[in-house]
Amino acid sequence: MAASGKIDDSSAGSSPCRAIHPCRSAPAGSIDSLSPESSPARVAHLCRSRPRGSIVDLRKLLSERFPHAPGSASTRLITGLSFLDQAIGGGLPKGAITELISSQISAGSASLIHALLETAHADCYFIALIDGQDSFDPSPSGGLGNARLGNLLWVRCTKVLEAIKATDLLLRDGNFPLVIVDLVLNPLQELRKIPQTSWYRLQRLVEASPTACLVMSRHSMVTSAQLKIVLENSWTLETFEEDNAISRLRIRVQRSHLHRQETTIAGAI
Repeated sequence: MAASGKIDDSSAGSSPCRAIHPCRSAPAGSIDSLSPESSPARVAHLCRSRPRGSIVDLRKLLSERFPHAPGSASTRLITGLSFLDQAIGGGLPKGAITELISSQISAGSASLIHALLETAHADCYFIALIDGQDSFDPSPSGGLGNARLGNLLWVRCTKVLEAIKATDLLLRDGNFPLVIVDLVLNPLQELRKIPQTSWYRLQRLVEASPTACLVMSRHSMVTSAQLKIVLENSWTLETFEEDNAISRLRIRVQRSHLHRQETTIAGAI
């Protein structure tokens, strides 16, 4: 996921996405100048200088553009990756945080996000991606087409604390079956600034919703996570060029201390 995939607000007509940006210049209560008709993916701007009432406006706007999906009795969100779903009991747990640890530089976390978008498109639901370092690549070179981006709300952040605030907002909104918090490229010194009370607060929020929350980073830090998934890959450019490279993803699944201890190895060896 290259930074070159950032969307330029000045070229809304040619951009495949709409985003929420952490910029200070956006007007209160707006997402941005990109219209729903011209852009299939949603990109959101979170501006700290907005008046207090604008958060209410943003929640209302999210509710209108992303109406609640019919409730499901299932407690798992199917990822569409058979080896992963089998290893974690049928899918990502709803009403809980799953932590995915990608300690290597090229461990496959970007490919996993793309695969989850493919599943969201096929199953007709929305994903919220909170991009902690504004690194997601929505361009065709990133491997995604406009149709897949139509199922994505992309929240562009540059700091960890902005990403945590965005996660808080979207978990309260409750419109998204899957909320992904991508902190893989954020430096460790920033991640250490996140108090554990923030993770417990987010866990309380997600418990009250039919949402699966996936937090991705280089380091284990979410003590309230119900599941911890470790990516054990070190891919090269040749790996990414292979067809269906995601099927070669090697993972280790470990349940947290809050639940039964269990470690599972899945994926290609």
